[in-house]
Amino acid sequence: MAQTVLPGFPINRPRRLRLLPGLRDLVAEARLHPNMFMLPIFVSEHHEKPSPIESLPGHYYYPPNSPELIKSIQQSLELGVKSFILFGRPSHKDDLASRAYASDGPVQSALRNIRSELGYEPVIATDLCICSYHSSGHCGVPGKCRIGYCVDNDSTLKLYQKIAVSQAEAGSDIIAPSGMMDGQVNAIREALDSNGYSDISIMAYSAKFASNFYGPFRDVLESAPKWGDRRSYQADFRNARDALVEVALDIKEGADIVMVKPALAYLDIISLVKKEFPYIPLAAYNVSGEYMMVELMSRSGFADKKALMLEILTSIRRAGADIIITYHALEAARLLVEV
Repeated sequence: MAQTVLPGFPINRPRRLRLLPGLRDLVAEARLHPNMFMLPIFVSEHHEKPSPIESLPGHYYYPPNSPELIKSIQQSLELGVKSFILFGRPSHKDDLASRAYASDGPVQSALRNIRSELGYEPVIATDLCICSYHSSGHCGVPGKCRIGYCVDNDSTLKLYQKIAVSQAEAGSDIIAPSGMMDGQVNAIREALDSNGYSDISIMAYSAKFASNFYGPFRDVLESAPKWGDRRSYQADFRNARDALVEVALDIKEGADIVMVKPALAYLDIISLVKKEFPYIPLAAYNVSGEYMMVELMSRSGFADKKALMLEILTSIRRAGADIIITYHALEAARLLVEV
């Protein structure tokens, strides 16, 4: 059979390197490792013992001061998953989002528990938002504007500053603002630096899109907005340029890590951001709706869960993500350790 060699390409039989598993592994371009995963953890003031989360099968609510929380993190560390992001479910919500910055709030209490038992071995990021703490369910403080009620950006920034300092005092390594307020990174950086926390990193949810993939997460924290929606502050999923603008602003304001959220339906955005800003670490959040798609497909017998999970995570890595925040972190780590 005649062979055609493409100009500049010495290989004319690509299948040679696909024949054996070892050969495929040898030339793999995108590789996964447990230390690039960040595991979300939910700490709840509503629970006195670990309780399964119906909306996220395989995950639990942990009381902030529970020994089970420590055991869970220890087991993750043994698998090579070294980084975690904490989300809090408060005992009550109010118009001040007071449990978000209280010294004994769910995230702050969990941080002190972790540091007391495990020191600084685990890397702990803390989500900074008020959607699960504020009575409105919005990521910002409600205010009046020319279209009626909306989120007051600058009042929200002052609240974010209080939360950031409170989380830093409790032992956070990385503050992760997710509210998509204009100027949030600059405001948080100023607050941290002026309070002696200049060594605390900021991982900005820079390109967080108004997505339909957040449903299970909102159920977990009861954080759906009570009126309207979040399209006035989260990015429009029809636009790619918005992501580049938001990332550029966050870098200028002092972000140490930037993020694209969600991941699977936004691989093009991940790739664009990585090409435009190759010098800064890029995180991608493999969100709750993406997690549930894998769970439901595997339970229905339409896909092998392990294979589908690794395919999705590898695609996120291939697109350019350096850090993958995923609910599949431990399952994927076990598979990678076995290999």
